[in-house]
Amino acid sequence: MDPFEDTLRRLREAFNTGRTRPAAFRAAQLEGLGRFLQDNKQLLQDALAQDLHKPAFESEVSEIATSQGEINLALRNLRAWMKDERVPKNLATQLDSAFIRKEPFGLVLIIAPWNYPLNLTLVPLVGALAAGNCVVLKPSEISKNIEKVLAEVLPRYLDQSCFAVVLGGPQETGRLLEHKFDYIFFTGSPRVGKIVMAAAAKHLTPVTLELGGKNPCYVDDDCDPQTVANRVALFRYFNAGQTCVAPDYILCSPETQERLLPALQSTITRFYGDDPQSSPYLGRIINQKQFQRLQGLLGCGRVAIGGQSDESDLYIAPTVLVDVQETELVMQEEIFGPILPIVNVRSLDEAIDFIKRREKPLALYAFSNSSQVVEQVLARTSSGGFCGNDGFMHLTLTSLPFGGVGASGMGKYHGKFSFDTFSHHRACLLRSPGMEKINDLRYPPYSPRNLRVLLVAMEARGCRCTLL
Repeated sequence: MDPFEDTLRRLREAFNTGRTRPAAFRAAQLEGLGRFLQDNKQLLQDALAQDLHKPAFESEVSEIATSQGEINLALRNLRAWMKDERVPKNLATQLDSAFIRKEPFGLVLIIAPWNYPLNLTLVPLVGALAAGNCVVLKPSEISKNIEKVLAEVLPRYLDQSCFAVVLGGPQETGRLLEHKFDYIFFTGSPRVGKIVMAAAAKHLTPVTLELGGKNPCYVDDDCDPQTVANRVALFRYFNAGQTCVAPDYILCSPETQERLLPALQSTITRFYGDDPQSSPYLGRIINQKQFQRLQGLLGCGRVAIGGQSDESDLYIAPTVLVDVQETELVMQEEIFGPILPIVNVRSLDEAIDFIKRREKPLALYAFSNSSQVVEQVLARTSSGGFCGNDGFMHLTLTSLPFGGVGASGMGKYHGKFSFDTFSHHRACLLRSPGMEKINDLRYPPYSPRNLRVLLVAMEARGCRCTLL
């Protein structure tokens, strides 16, 4: 027996009644989502601490407050986002009404990951609900404690005729993907992203794939090493490095490396103390499988800082590797842990060539006191997002889209981009049933004169003039 069939049928029937379309219904769901966060803040922080040893500060900044901010933005702008968007017309349609209507896709599936298990579940959910869809939510089975809260508590705050949480591992997710959805939003690895996309293709279902990749961080010779160390270390070791947009490796000259290493050591000690394992501010690796994968990467290059690990505590020290070769495993896969390799390059051109030889990353960082250098890196590379002289601060702006390019993903979300992702933009033209004489130009028998006039009338025009 198919465990999902009844749930999916119920949600699709609810959507077909039009229940989710009114602004008032959408707003009520968003308000319920906000109450879920407010009522269960301590429960959520405890679950995040149990799953990832996540400090309350990091939970608030990167999970709870971020999700609440998206809810607040959607509630403030919902009616404006839903409003038909008027578009310019040509001479042939001056007497008509032309607009884009944003319609919900229908039944959408959101598959969430374990590394930011609240944020990366709720932020896409905000867009899906704001756009008027019915939603099936599949949280990660790896972050078990957050999964339990999302499954048992969240549905109480939403209309359960239009929303469901489904549970399971890869086998159950595979069976779920055999069903037809109207949109699929997936966050996770490129390997699983390919499986999701292949399953979606069988039904011609559109997808957003938020994947990952190795995010380069170029450091110019003119930088202040302590400033760079502070900023890179924060974003590399935040959430124990388990962040898809974290700086994955540094590209710099040997001379800059020599100045950067003591600065990084100083920063790590200041952030996490002489014994980072006892620091309340450093997270843990999610499980043994990921721990063992990361432990294998510690053998690459040479450990310059850190390198300690404790499997019983799922602890890996904030680590910096040097003398790393491009062919080593640590440079072949996304690290997704508190390990930072430094690769030496002789020039900016060599750094850019290194970046361009590889798959397009989800994020790219460049540090320099010269705006021209930062601009060169930006102009000569491609990535999902870019930040000059800092880590992933670009994610804090809902006015910027978040998403990958190439192997790092497709599609975008955050703020209004989330609403647009989960909306079908329907092209609409409403014409008069009368004034048939105007249409004579387009009917046979054709003539050169009618063709000339019709082509002029169909030209795209910037003017707002009206036919008299």
